[in-house]
Amino acid sequence: MIEVERVDFVAVPVRDLARADAFYGETLGLERSANSGERWVEYETGNLTLALLSPEAMGPDFEPQPNTGPIALRVPDVEAAREKLREAGVEFQGEVIDSGVCHIAGFTDPDGNSLILHRRYAP
Repeated sequence: MIEVERVDFVAVPVRDLARADAFYGETLGLERSANSGERWVEYETGNLTLALLSPEAMGPDFEPQPNTGPIALRVPDVEAAREKLREAGVEFQGEVIDSGVCHIAGFTDPDGNSLILHRRYAP
């Protein structure tokens, strides 16, 4: 077996890098990394980097992955964050769900990649 120290980044395939950059940076308010380049944009989330990659960076078969596990964005209050994003034009897939251990609210980025707002009951 190998020794994995941590996950450094998650690649997020996007069709329009400028549009995705605006969504993740302006709409979601994530911190843009200085490591961003011409064919990709990186956002820091505290413990993981989201790397937005254009098809030009990875090849023509690189497509959004709406049916894979969503990227869970930890927020202090799922309902409040959901309302702010809804007011900014983000469409959610139903109401906030109480799983019994956490609250979640699902949505997608402009390319159809799955995301959720998430907060466990206990930190």
